Order: sequence, then structure tokens, then C-alpha cells
Amino acid sequence: MKQNIIAFVFTLLLVYATIIIGCSNNNPNIVKHNGEKDLISFKSIEGISYTEINRRQKNGLSFSEYGYQLEPQWKVNFVSDDSVSIYSPGKKRFLNFPLTRGYDSVFNTARTWLKVKKMSKDSLVLEMLKAQNDSVDIRGAGIYMTFYADNYVKNVLRSDIITLRHASRKDSLFIKSLVTKANSDLKKAFAARQPVAFISKSPSVNVEKWKAEGNLLNNFDTSDDYFNPTFNITINKAYANFYYSFSVYVDEKGQMYYGEPLIAFLGESLRESYIHESQDVMNSYLKYYLQVIPGKTLNMPHTSLINIHVEGKAKP
Repeated sequence: MKQNIIAFVFTLLLVYATIIIGCSNNNPNIVKHNGEKDLISFKSIEGISYTEINRRQKNGLSFSEYGYQLEPQWKVNFVSDDSVSIYSPGKKRFLNFPLTRGYDSVFNTARTWLKVKKMSKDSLVLEMLKAQNDSVDIRGAGIYMTFYADNYVKNVLRSDIITLRHASRKDSLFIKSLVTKANSDLKKAFAARQPVAFISKSPSVNVEKWKAEGNLLNNFDTSDDYFNPTFNITINKAYANFYYSFSVYVDEKGQMYYGEPLIAFLGESLRESYIHESQDVMNSYLKYYLQVIPGKTLNMPHTSLINIHVEGKAKP
């Protein structure tokens, strides 16, 4: 009897162990690396140069409903398990960053938390994680970065980065639907991947587009250049000295429509006066002295919203 009980208990333990092992092997959130299931290791891909090919959401799109594109930007080379080399477009060279490894395939580098979803000598798939204060949500942000090894692109795919980064058919159809809506209703304007451009038709009018600077603090992100285009316009020999800040809708034909002031007011009468005066500046100086090139996304012109800071300088 005692032997039967021992055999029964042993059988239960064996079954339980089998279940545990089976569950761990089928867990899609854990990536194995040479037998390691938890603490991530990059030894198998050390020294391989990878370039980001696409950055997409769970739905497979790289564009949001507001026209924001998750642009593939990174070039990486894992130097060791505690160091990674990342290319800086601004400095035009690779910079070394410390790498901190965590469990469940999570790691941190360049002020970004990431989770390895796939790793091989040919490709790499990382999921961006949400981080707040000292907490990291390892469930992921639903944004995936896909990298191909440079050698794989050249010698296996026999292609190039520009070709591989072309928009997918799904992205093209999605943007086409946004363009149709934006061109029929100003309020449905969205950010243009190739922003609005101004060309001055007079030496008395100078236009300067604000340029975002990529640095360590913003992860070398310069997307604000197209997501929030801002222009500083100076009009010399104006009728008076003035300075106005307001938003403008630019449609697919390059026509400008007043948006709203970009400053706060203490009273409604002051707001109305400001709108009237700044709108007059737009309808006279800006429309007369500027050639407007509408914004485009995937080579499709559409209505988009921009910010303008215009300064008038009267004759001395």
C-alpha cells in the first residue's frame, strides 16, 4: 500500500513538471537565447549591424489617424551584453550607449525600454515598452521595430534600405482614405509627411522653418518637423510694427485658411481684435508675397495644419 502511494505521488509530480515545462516552452512572451529563457543575452548577434526597416502598430499600420508616421530610424550594433552602438543621424556617426538587461527579454538603452520578440543573425524584432517613473509595463506598447542585418539585405535579399522602407499597400490605402476626408473638410486635416513649404516672392519677406534638433533627451526624434510644422516669417518695410502667432490650414491646392491664435487672452474683445488683425496680415502680406506648396503624404497632396509666427517691421 505504501509503495502504491509513493508511486502515485511520483506520477503526479512527473505530470506537474511536464505541464510546467510545456507552459514555459509555449509562452510567446519569452524569447529563448541559447537556452536562456529570462535574462536576455546578445552574444549570438554581437558585431552584426542591423538597420530598422519598419516600425508598425499592432494593426500593421505605420501611420496613425493623425498622420503621424512611426518612422524607422535606428541602426544598431550590439557590442556586448552591456553596450550597444546606435547611429546618430544628427552627428552622422555611431554612438555607444550602455545597455541594461532585464528579465523576460527586456532591456534598456538610449533612454528606451524594449523587449526582444525575435532575434537571429538575419533579423531582429523589438517591441517598445511604456515606462513611467520607476515602472515599466512589460505588456508592451503595441509598437514593433523590425530590423534586418545589413549583410542579409545586401547578399540574401539583394535589395537596399530605401526599397525595403517603402510604404506598404495597407499604409497607402489608409492614407488615401485620410486624404479624401481632409480635402473635403478642413477640420479633418492631418500632419503631412512632406510638410507645407513657403517660397518668398519678395526680398522684403523672409521665411524660416523651425527645425527640431535630435538629441539624447528625445531619442534623436525629429518627427516634430512634420507633425507640428512651425514657420517664422519676417516682413520688412511693413505698414507698422507687429507680431502675430496663429495656426493656418493649407489645403491640397496651397490655399491658406485662418485657424486660431496661438496665444491666450484676458478678454473676448482682445481675442476678436487679434484675430481680425492677424487675419488681415495673412490675407494681404502672406497670400501676396508667398508661394505656398501644400503638404503631401505618400506623394498625395492634402490639407494640413501649420503654425505661423509673423513679424512686421516698419520702415525706420
